Amino acid sequence: MSCQKLYKFSAHQLREKLNSREIKSEDILLSLSERIRETESKVKAYVRLNGQNLKFSSQTPAKTDGLLNGIPISIKDNICTEGMPTECCSKILQGFNPPYDATVIRKLKEAGALILETKLNMDEFAFGSSTENSFFGVTHNPWNLACVPGGSSGGSAAAVAADEAIAALGSDTGGSIRQPASFCGVVGLKPTYGRVSRYGLIAFASSLDQIGPLTKDVRDCALVMNVISGYDPMDSTSVNMAVPDYTASLGKDIRGMKFAIPKEYFVEGMDPEIKNIFSEALEQIKKLGATYQEVSLPNTKYAVPVYYIVATAEASSNLSRFDGVQYGLRIGDRGQVAGDRGQSAENRLIDMYNKTRGEGFGEEAKRRIILGTFSLSHGYYDAYYLRALKVRTLIKNDFDAVFKDFDAILAPVSPTAAFKIGEKASDPLKMYLSDIYTISANLAGIPAISVPGGFTKGKLPVGLQILAKPFAEEVIFQVASAYEQATPWYNEEPKL
Repeated sequence: MSCQKLYKFSAHQLREKLNSREIKSEDILLSLSERIRETESKVKAYVRLNGQNLKFSSQTPAKTDGLLNGIPISIKDNICTEGMPTECCSKILQGFNPPYDATVIRKLKEAGALILETKLNMDEFAFGSSTENSFFGVTHNPWNLACVPGGSSGGSAAAVAADEAIAALGSDTGGSIRQPASFCGVVGLKPTYGRVSRYGLIAFASSLDQIGPLTKDVRDCALVMNVISGYDPMDSTSVNMAVPDYTASLGKDIRGMKFAIPKEYFVEGMDPEIKNIFSEALEQIKKLGATYQEVSLPNTKYAVPVYYIVATAEASSNLSRFDGVQYGLRIGDRGQVAGDRGQSAENRLIDMYNKTRGEGFGEEAKRRIILGTFSLSHGYYDAYYLRALKVRTLIKNDFDAVFKDFDAILAPVSPTAAFKIGEKASDPLKMYLSDIYTISANLAGIPAISVPGGFTKGKLPVGLQILAKPFAEEVIFQVASAYEQATPWYNEEPKL
Protein backbone atom coordinates (compact mmCIF):
# COMPACT_ATOMS: atom_id res chain seq x y z
CA MET A 1 0.00 0.00 0.00
CA SER A 2 1.22 3.51 -0.81
CA CYS A 3 2.29 5.38 2.28
CA GLN A 4 1.55 8.76 0.71
CA LYS A 5 -1.77 9.38 2.48
CA LEU A 6 -1.42 7.38 5.68
CA TYR A 7 -1.24 10.64 7.63
CA LYS A 8 -4.96 11.09 6.94
CA PHE A 9 -5.97 8.00 8.90
CA SER A 10 -6.93 7.90 12.56
CA ALA A 11 -4.89 5.94 15.10
CA HIS A 12 -7.42 3.11 15.35
CA GLN A 13 -7.57 2.77 11.55
CA LEU A 14 -3.79 2.60 11.38
CA ARG A 15 -3.72 -0.02 14.13
CA GLU A 16 -6.05 -2.20 12.05
CA LYS A 17 -3.75 -1.85 9.05
CA LEU A 18 -0.71 -2.65 11.17
CA ASN A 19 -2.38 -5.69 12.72
CA SER A 20 -3.35 -7.04 9.30
CA ARG A 21 0.26 -6.43 8.09
CA GLU A 22 -1.08 -4.19 5.34
CA ILE A 23 1.45 -1.54 6.40
CA LYS A 24 4.47 -1.14 8.68
CA SER A 25 5.02 1.59 11.24
CA GLU A 26 7.85 2.89 9.03
CA ASP A 27 5.25 3.61 6.35
CA ILE A 28 3.30 5.80 8.77
CA LEU A 29 6.43 7.68 9.80
CA LEU A 30 7.45 8.29 6.19
CA SER A 31 3.97 9.53 5.26
CA LEU A 32 3.79 11.80 8.32
CA SER A 33 7.27 13.19 7.63
CA GLU A 34 6.31 14.05 4.07
CA ARG A 35 3.11 15.72 5.22
CA ILE A 36 4.96 17.86 7.75
CA ARG A 37 7.52 18.91 5.15
CA GLU A 38 4.65 19.84 2.84
CA THR A 39 2.55 21.92 5.26
CA GLU A 40 4.60 22.93 8.31
CA SER A 41 5.87 26.14 6.74
CA LYS A 42 2.22 27.30 6.63
CA VAL A 43 0.90 25.95 9.92
CA LYS A 44 3.98 26.16 12.18
CA ALA A 45 2.60 23.69 14.71
CA TYR A 46 5.99 22.29 15.78
CA VAL A 47 9.05 23.86 17.38
CA ARG A 48 12.75 23.13 16.81
CA LEU A 49 12.21 21.20 13.55
CA ASN A 50 14.71 23.33 11.60
CA GLY A 51 13.96 21.51 8.34
CA GLN A 52 15.20 18.19 9.69
CA ASN A 53 13.48 14.84 9.22
CA LEU A 54 11.27 13.62 12.02
CA LYS A 55 12.99 11.69 14.77
CA PHE A 56 11.50 9.57 17.52
CA SER A 57 12.66 9.07 21.07
CA SER A 58 14.71 5.98 21.82
CA GLN A 59 12.72 3.37 23.68
CA THR A 60 12.41 -0.33 24.29
CA PRO A 61 10.94 -2.35 21.42
CA ALA A 62 7.23 -1.69 21.01
CA LYS A 63 4.83 -4.26 22.40
CA THR A 64 3.06 -6.10 19.60
CA ASP A 65 -0.11 -6.12 21.72
CA GLY A 66 0.15 -2.47 22.83
CA LEU A 67 -2.95 -0.35 22.30
CA LEU A 68 -0.93 2.23 20.38
CA ASN A 69 1.79 -0.02 18.99
CA GLY A 70 3.55 1.72 16.09
CA ILE A 71 1.43 4.90 16.28
CA PRO A 72 3.27 8.26 16.33
CA ILE A 73 2.09 10.66 19.06
CA SER A 74 2.99 14.36 19.18
CA ILE A 75 3.55 16.12 22.51
CA LYS A 76 2.96 19.66 23.78
CA ASP A 77 6.13 21.47 24.86
CA ASN A 78 5.24 21.48 28.58
CA ILE A 79 5.24 17.67 29.06
CA CYS A 80 8.62 16.28 30.07
CA THR A 81 10.37 13.78 27.81
CA GLU A 82 13.70 12.32 28.86
CA GLY A 83 16.67 13.84 27.08
CA MET A 84 14.52 15.94 24.75
CA PRO A 85 14.12 19.72 25.02
CA THR A 86 11.01 20.67 27.00
CA GLU A 87 10.92 24.44 27.21
CA CYS A 88 7.26 25.49 27.56
CA CYS A 89 7.94 27.67 24.49
CA SER A 90 9.71 30.12 26.80
CA LYS A 91 13.12 31.70 26.49
CA ILE A 92 13.71 31.21 30.21
CA LEU A 93 13.70 27.40 29.83
CA GLN A 94 15.96 27.42 26.77
CA GLY A 95 18.06 24.25 26.65
CA PHE A 96 16.22 22.39 29.43
CA ASN A 97 16.37 18.62 28.81
CA PRO A 98 14.43 16.71 31.48
CA PRO A 99 16.21 13.67 33.00
CA TYR A 100 12.94 11.70 33.12
CA ASP A 101 9.71 11.01 31.26
CA ALA A 102 6.36 12.32 32.43
CA THR A 103 4.08 9.48 33.52
CA VAL A 104 1.88 9.93 30.44
CA ILE A 105 4.96 9.60 28.20
CA ARG A 106 6.03 6.43 29.99
CA LYS A 107 2.55 4.98 29.58
CA LEU A 108 2.44 5.86 25.87
CA LYS A 109 5.79 4.16 25.33
CA GLU A 110 4.64 1.09 27.26
CA ALA A 111 1.63 0.94 24.93
CA GLY A 112 3.98 0.94 21.93
CA ALA A 113 3.49 4.53 20.83
CA LEU A 114 6.31 6.39 19.08
CA ILE A 115 7.06 9.80 20.60
CA LEU A 116 8.20 12.55 18.24
CA GLU A 117 11.46 14.19 19.29
CA THR A 118 10.15 17.64 18.41
CA LYS A 119 7.44 19.29 20.49
CA LEU A 120 4.25 21.14 19.62
CA ASN A 121 3.96 24.90 19.89
CA MET A 122 2.02 26.52 22.73
CA ASP A 123 1.50 29.81 24.51
CA GLU A 124 4.44 30.36 26.85
CA PHE A 125 3.87 28.31 30.02
CA ALA A 126 0.29 27.77 28.69
CA PHE A 127 -0.53 31.44 29.29
CA GLY A 128 -2.94 32.29 26.49
CA SER A 129 -5.88 31.42 24.28
CA SER A 130 -4.33 31.87 20.85
CA THR A 131 -0.76 30.43 20.71
CA GLU A 132 0.47 33.94 19.95
CA ASN A 133 2.54 34.08 23.16
CA SER A 134 5.20 31.55 22.14
CA PHE A 135 8.93 32.31 22.07
CA PHE A 136 9.01 30.29 18.82
CA GLY A 137 6.37 32.35 17.01
CA VAL A 138 2.69 32.04 16.10
CA THR A 139 0.91 28.85 15.01
CA HIS A 140 -1.68 29.26 12.25
CA ASN A 141 -5.13 27.71 12.01
CA PRO A 142 -5.18 25.14 9.15
CA TRP A 143 -8.75 26.18 8.21
CA ASN A 144 -7.71 29.81 7.72
CA LEU A 145 -4.03 30.64 8.00
CA ALA A 146 -4.87 34.23 8.95
CA CYS A 147 -6.60 32.98 12.13
CA VAL A 148 -5.32 31.68 15.45
CA PRO A 149 -5.64 27.96 16.28
CA GLY A 150 -6.70 28.74 19.86
CA GLY A 151 -4.56 28.09 22.88
CA SER A 152 -2.66 27.25 24.77
CA SER A 153 -2.57 23.81 23.06
CA GLY A 154 -2.84 25.46 19.66
CA GLY A 155 0.10 23.56 18.22
CA SER A 156 -1.47 20.25 19.25
CA ALA A 157 -4.87 21.09 17.73
CA ALA A 158 -3.42 22.57 14.53
CA ALA A 159 -1.11 19.59 13.97
CA VAL A 160 -3.98 17.10 14.26
CA ALA A 161 -6.29 19.21 12.06
CA ALA A 162 -3.60 19.61 9.40
CA ASP A 163 -2.78 15.87 9.45
CA GLU A 164 0.69 16.73 10.76
CA ALA A 165 -0.02 14.49 13.75
CA ILE A 166 -1.97 11.26 14.11
CA ALA A 167 -2.84 12.22 17.69
CA ALA A 168 -1.42 14.62 20.26
CA LEU A 169 -1.31 15.42 23.94
CA GLY A 170 -2.12 18.86 25.30
CA SER A 171 -2.85 20.36 28.69
CA ASP A 172 -5.98 22.15 29.87
CA THR A 173 -5.95 24.70 32.70
CA GLY A 174 -8.97 26.76 31.70
CA GLY A 175 -9.96 25.38 28.30
CA SER A 176 -6.56 24.99 26.66
CA ILE A 177 -7.48 21.66 25.05
CA ARG A 178 -11.16 22.24 24.29
CA GLN A 179 -10.96 25.78 22.86
CA PRO A 180 -8.23 24.97 20.29
CA ALA A 181 -10.01 21.69 19.50
CA SER A 182 -13.12 23.75 18.72
CA PHE A 183 -11.20 26.32 16.67
CA CYS A 184 -9.43 23.60 14.64
CA GLY A 185 -12.31 21.13 14.23
CA VAL A 186 -10.82 18.19 16.16
CA VAL A 187 -11.73 16.25 19.31
CA GLY A 188 -10.20 17.42 22.60
CA LEU A 189 -10.85 16.09 26.11
CA LYS A 190 -10.08 17.57 29.52
CA PRO A 191 -10.27 14.62 31.94
CA THR A 192 -11.49 14.74 35.52
CA TYR A 193 -8.88 16.29 37.82
CA GLY A 194 -6.90 13.36 39.21
CA ARG A 195 -7.78 10.90 36.43
CA VAL A 196 -4.53 11.46 34.45
CA SER A 197 -1.21 11.92 36.23
CA ARG A 198 0.30 15.41 36.21
CA TYR A 199 3.76 14.07 37.06
CA GLY A 200 6.10 15.55 34.48
CA LEU A 201 3.73 18.31 33.39
CA ILE A 202 5.46 21.65 33.96
CA ALA A 203 2.86 23.39 36.07
CA PHE A 204 0.84 26.49 35.26
CA ALA A 205 -1.81 26.23 37.99
CA SER A 206 -1.48 22.99 39.93
CA SER A 207 -5.10 22.73 41.11
CA LEU A 208 -6.45 23.25 37.57
CA ASP A 209 -4.01 21.62 35.11
CA GLN A 210 -4.89 18.36 33.37
CA ILE A 211 -3.22 16.49 30.50
CA GLY A 212 -5.56 15.21 27.80
CA PRO A 213 -5.70 14.01 24.18
CA LEU A 214 -6.45 15.87 20.95
CA THR A 215 -7.45 13.47 18.19
CA LYS A 216 -9.14 13.12 14.81
CA ASP A 217 -12.20 11.34 16.18
CA VAL A 218 -13.85 10.23 19.41
CA ARG A 219 -12.61 6.62 19.20
CA ASP A 220 -8.99 7.78 19.09
CA CYS A 221 -9.65 10.01 22.08
CA ALA A 222 -11.03 7.06 24.07
CA LEU A 223 -8.10 4.90 22.97
CA VAL A 224 -5.50 7.40 24.17
CA MET A 225 -7.41 7.88 27.43
CA ASN A 226 -7.30 4.11 28.02
CA VAL A 227 -3.52 4.37 27.89
CA ILE A 228 -2.78 7.55 29.88
CA SER A 229 -5.41 7.28 32.64
CA GLY A 230 -4.91 5.74 36.05
CA TYR A 231 -3.41 6.16 39.49
CA ASP A 232 0.17 7.35 39.82
CA PRO A 233 1.95 7.35 43.21
CA MET A 234 4.29 10.04 41.83
CA ASP A 235 1.36 12.50 41.71
CA SER A 236 -0.20 13.36 45.07
CA THR A 237 -3.37 14.57 43.34
CA SER A 238 -3.84 11.34 41.37
CA VAL A 239 -6.96 9.39 42.37
CA ASN A 240 -6.66 5.66 43.05
CA MET A 241 -9.68 4.53 41.08
CA ALA A 242 -10.17 1.78 38.50
CA VAL A 243 -10.07 2.90 34.87
CA PRO A 244 -12.82 1.52 32.64
CA ASP A 245 -12.39 0.67 28.97
CA TYR A 246 -13.57 3.92 27.45
CA THR A 247 -13.97 2.39 24.00
CA ALA A 248 -16.76 0.21 25.44
CA SER A 249 -18.92 3.36 25.70
CA LEU A 250 -18.69 4.06 21.98
CA GLY A 251 -21.58 3.17 19.71
CA LYS A 252 -24.20 3.16 22.46
CA ASP A 253 -27.31 5.21 21.79
CA ILE A 254 -28.33 8.11 24.00
CA ARG A 255 -32.08 7.54 23.87
CA GLY A 256 -33.69 8.59 27.14
CA MET A 257 -30.73 10.59 28.39
CA LYS A 258 -31.35 14.03 29.90
CA PHE A 259 -29.10 17.00 29.20
CA ALA A 260 -28.87 20.38 30.89
CA ILE A 261 -28.35 23.66 29.00
CA PRO A 262 -26.95 26.43 31.26
CA LYS A 263 -28.77 29.68 30.52
CA GLU A 264 -25.81 31.70 31.84
CA TYR A 265 -23.69 30.53 28.88
CA PHE A 266 -25.73 32.56 26.41
CA VAL A 267 -24.26 35.95 27.20
CA GLU A 268 -24.11 39.26 25.45
CA GLY A 269 -21.29 39.26 22.92
CA MET A 270 -21.86 35.67 21.83
CA ASP A 271 -21.56 35.38 18.05
CA PRO A 272 -25.05 34.69 16.57
CA GLU A 273 -23.52 32.01 14.34
CA ILE A 274 -22.26 30.14 17.39
CA LYS A 275 -25.73 30.25 18.93
CA ASN A 276 -27.32 28.96 15.70
CA ILE A 277 -24.83 26.12 15.36
CA PHE A 278 -25.40 25.12 18.99
CA SER A 279 -29.19 25.16 18.44
CA GLU A 280 -28.75 22.88 15.43
CA ALA A 281 -26.64 20.53 17.53
CA LEU A 282 -29.41 20.38 20.13
CA GLU A 283 -31.91 19.45 17.43
CA GLN A 284 -29.64 16.58 16.41
CA ILE A 285 -29.41 15.46 20.03
CA LYS A 286 -33.21 15.50 20.17
CA LYS A 287 -33.42 13.35 17.02
CA LEU A 288 -31.20 10.80 18.75
CA GLY A 289 -33.88 10.35 21.42
CA ALA A 290 -32.48 12.49 24.22
CA THR A 291 -34.14 15.43 25.93
CA TYR A 292 -32.71 18.71 27.16
CA GLN A 293 -33.79 21.43 29.53
CA GLU A 294 -32.53 24.87 30.45
CA VAL A 295 -30.96 25.10 33.91
CA SER A 296 -29.18 27.72 35.96
CA LEU A 297 -25.57 27.70 37.11
CA PRO A 298 -25.92 30.95 39.07
CA ASN A 299 -22.28 31.39 40.03
CA THR A 300 -21.05 31.12 36.45
CA LYS A 301 -20.90 34.93 36.31
CA TYR A 302 -18.01 34.80 38.78
CA ALA A 303 -16.04 32.11 36.92
CA VAL A 304 -13.75 34.41 34.92
CA PRO A 305 -12.59 36.60 37.85
CA VAL A 306 -12.27 33.56 40.15
CA TYR A 307 -10.21 31.70 37.54
CA TYR A 308 -7.85 34.60 36.89
CA ILE A 309 -7.24 35.07 40.61
CA VAL A 310 -6.66 31.37 41.40
CA ALA A 311 -4.73 30.56 38.22
CA THR A 312 -2.42 33.57 38.34
CA ALA A 313 -1.74 33.07 42.06
CA GLU A 314 -0.69 29.47 41.46
CA ALA A 315 1.31 30.48 38.38
CA SER A 316 3.17 33.12 40.38
CA SER A 317 4.16 30.48 42.91
CA ASN A 318 5.04 27.80 40.34
CA LEU A 319 7.14 30.09 38.17
CA SER A 320 9.20 31.44 41.07
CA ARG A 321 11.56 28.47 40.56
CA PHE A 322 12.72 29.84 37.19
CA ASP A 323 15.37 32.27 38.36
CA GLY A 324 18.51 31.42 36.38
CA VAL A 325 19.98 29.19 39.08
CA GLN A 326 18.73 25.69 38.31
CA TYR A 327 17.07 25.69 34.90
CA GLY A 328 17.54 27.09 31.43
CA LEU A 329 18.48 30.70 30.77
CA ARG A 330 20.88 32.70 32.95
CA ILE A 331 21.64 36.35 32.21
CA GLY A 332 24.91 37.24 33.94
CA ASP A 333 26.27 35.60 37.07
CA ARG A 334 28.01 36.52 40.28
CA GLY A 335 31.26 38.14 39.32
CA GLN A 336 30.21 38.31 35.63
CA VAL A 337 27.34 40.78 35.60
CA ALA A 338 28.22 43.90 33.63
CA GLY A 339 28.93 46.85 35.91
CA ASP A 340 28.93 44.72 39.06
CA ARG A 341 32.24 45.98 40.40
CA GLY A 342 31.81 47.02 43.97
CA GLN A 343 28.44 45.24 44.35
CA SER A 344 27.89 42.87 47.22
CA ALA A 345 27.40 39.17 46.46
CA GLU A 346 23.74 39.52 47.44
CA ASN A 347 23.19 42.42 45.06
CA ARG A 348 24.91 40.60 42.22
CA LEU A 349 22.63 37.60 42.80
CA ILE A 350 19.51 39.78 42.83
CA ASP A 351 20.76 41.50 39.68
CA MET A 352 21.08 38.08 38.02
CA TYR A 353 17.54 37.15 39.09
CA ASN A 354 16.12 40.40 37.74
CA LYS A 355 17.91 40.22 34.40
CA THR A 356 17.15 36.54 33.85
CA ARG A 357 13.45 36.82 34.65
CA GLY A 358 13.10 40.18 32.92
CA GLU A 359 14.58 38.92 29.68
CA GLY A 360 13.45 35.29 29.94
CA PHE A 361 9.70 35.72 30.46
CA GLY A 362 7.41 37.10 27.76
CA GLU A 363 4.88 39.87 28.32
CA GLU A 364 1.89 37.62 29.12
CA ALA A 365 3.93 35.55 31.57
CA LYS A 366 5.05 38.72 33.35
CA ARG A 367 1.48 40.00 33.45
CA ARG A 368 0.19 36.83 35.11
CA ILE A 369 3.07 36.60 37.57
CA ILE A 370 2.41 40.19 38.67
CA LEU A 371 -1.34 39.59 38.99
CA GLY A 372 -0.79 36.43 41.01
CA THR A 373 1.84 37.97 43.26
CA PHE A 374 -0.51 40.87 43.99
CA SER A 375 -3.44 38.63 44.98
CA LEU A 376 -1.18 36.61 47.29
CA SER A 377 0.48 39.62 48.88
CA HIS A 378 -0.04 40.75 52.46
CA GLY A 379 -3.27 42.68 52.82
CA TYR A 380 -4.84 41.27 49.65
CA TYR A 381 -4.77 37.51 50.26
CA ASP A 382 -8.08 37.46 52.17
CA ALA A 383 -9.76 40.01 49.90
CA TYR A 384 -8.90 38.23 46.65
CA TYR A 385 -7.39 34.75 46.78
CA LEU A 386 -9.25 33.36 49.81
CA ARG A 387 -12.56 34.80 48.59
CA ALA A 388 -11.95 33.33 45.13
CA LEU A 389 -11.45 29.88 46.66
CA LYS A 390 -14.79 30.16 48.46
CA VAL A 391 -16.60 31.15 45.26
CA ARG A 392 -14.85 28.30 43.46
CA THR A 393 -16.58 25.92 45.88
CA LEU A 394 -19.94 27.54 45.04
CA ILE A 395 -19.27 27.00 41.33
CA LYS A 396 -18.57 23.31 41.98
CA ASN A 397 -21.73 23.03 44.05
CA ASP A 398 -23.76 24.40 41.13
CA PHE A 399 -22.50 21.57 38.92
CA ASP A 400 -23.10 18.94 41.61
CA ALA A 401 -26.73 20.07 41.92
CA VAL A 402 -27.32 19.83 38.16
CA PHE A 403 -25.76 16.37 37.86
CA LYS A 404 -28.24 15.01 40.40
CA ASP A 405 -30.97 15.34 37.77
CA PHE A 406 -29.12 15.28 34.42
CA ASP A 407 -26.72 12.91 32.68
CA ALA A 408 -24.56 15.65 31.19
CA ILE A 409 -24.39 19.34 30.33
CA LEU A 410 -24.25 20.61 26.75
CA ALA A 411 -22.74 24.00 25.99
CA PRO A 412 -20.79 25.99 23.42
CA VAL A 413 -17.00 25.90 23.72
CA SER A 414 -16.28 29.54 22.90
CA PRO A 415 -18.41 32.63 22.25
CA THR A 416 -16.72 33.00 18.83
CA ALA A 417 -15.02 30.93 16.18
CA ALA A 418 -11.29 31.39 15.57
CA PHE A 419 -10.36 35.06 15.41
CA LYS A 420 -7.68 36.74 13.31
CA ILE A 421 -4.05 36.66 14.42
CA GLY A 422 -3.33 39.90 16.27
CA GLU A 423 -7.03 40.78 16.69
CA LYS A 424 -7.05 40.46 20.49
CA ALA A 425 -3.33 40.57 21.25
CA SER A 426 -3.45 44.15 22.52
CA ASP A 427 -6.51 43.59 24.75
CA PRO A 428 -5.76 40.94 27.43
CA LEU A 429 -9.21 41.22 29.05
CA LYS A 430 -10.94 40.55 25.72
CA MET A 431 -8.63 37.57 25.22
CA TYR A 432 -9.40 36.22 28.70
CA LEU A 433 -13.13 36.15 27.87
CA SER A 434 -12.41 33.57 25.15
CA ASP A 435 -12.37 31.01 28.00
CA ILE A 436 -15.72 32.00 29.49
CA TYR A 437 -17.44 28.66 28.68
CA THR A 438 -14.52 26.39 29.53
CA ILE A 439 -12.95 27.59 32.78
CA SER A 440 -15.81 26.44 35.04
CA ALA A 441 -15.01 22.79 34.29
CA ASN A 442 -11.46 23.28 35.57
CA LEU A 443 -12.62 25.13 38.67
CA ALA A 444 -15.04 22.26 39.42
CA GLY A 445 -12.60 19.50 38.42
CA ILE A 446 -15.09 17.82 36.08
CA PRO A 447 -14.43 16.20 32.67
CA ALA A 448 -15.39 17.97 29.44
CA ILE A 449 -14.88 17.39 25.73
CA SER A 450 -15.12 19.41 22.53
CA VAL A 451 -16.32 17.59 19.42
CA PRO A 452 -16.80 19.11 15.96
CA GLY A 453 -20.26 20.70 15.93
CA GLY A 454 -20.48 22.63 12.67
CA PHE A 455 -19.02 25.47 10.65
CA THR A 456 -19.53 29.19 10.31
CA LYS A 457 -20.38 30.72 6.93
CA GLY A 458 -16.68 31.53 6.66
CA LYS A 459 -15.88 27.79 6.95
CA LEU A 460 -14.39 27.99 10.43
CA PRO A 461 -15.02 25.03 12.78
CA VAL A 462 -17.17 25.31 15.90
CA GLY A 463 -17.17 22.75 18.71
CA LEU A 464 -19.91 21.27 20.88
CA GLN A 465 -18.92 20.93 24.56
CA ILE A 466 -20.13 18.00 26.67
CA LEU A 467 -19.55 18.08 30.44
CA ALA A 468 -20.25 15.32 32.99
CA LYS A 469 -19.85 14.67 36.70
CA PRO A 470 -16.40 13.70 38.06
CA PHE A 471 -15.00 10.43 36.66
CA ALA A 472 -17.93 10.05 34.25
CA GLU A 473 -15.79 10.12 31.11
CA GLU A 474 -17.75 7.07 29.88
CA VAL A 475 -20.87 9.24 29.66
CA ILE A 476 -18.97 11.88 27.73
CA PHE A 477 -17.66 9.31 25.26
CA GLN A 478 -21.11 7.78 24.83
CA VAL A 479 -22.70 11.14 24.00
CA ALA A 480 -19.79 12.39 21.90
CA SER A 481 -19.69 9.18 19.86
CA ALA A 482 -23.46 9.18 19.21
CA TYR A 483 -23.37 12.81 18.11
CA GLU A 484 -20.25 12.31 15.97
CA GLN A 485 -21.74 9.36 14.11
CA ALA A 486 -24.96 11.27 13.40
CA THR A 487 -23.23 14.34 11.96
CA PRO A 488 -20.77 14.89 9.07
CA TRP A 489 -18.55 17.45 10.75
CA TYR A 490 -15.63 15.27 11.78
CA ASN A 491 -15.19 14.09 8.18
CA GLU A 492 -14.47 17.62 6.98
CA GLU A 493 -10.85 18.64 6.57
CA PRO A 494 -9.03 21.89 5.78
CA LYS A 495 -7.65 22.52 2.32
CA LEU A 496 -4.04 23.51 2.83
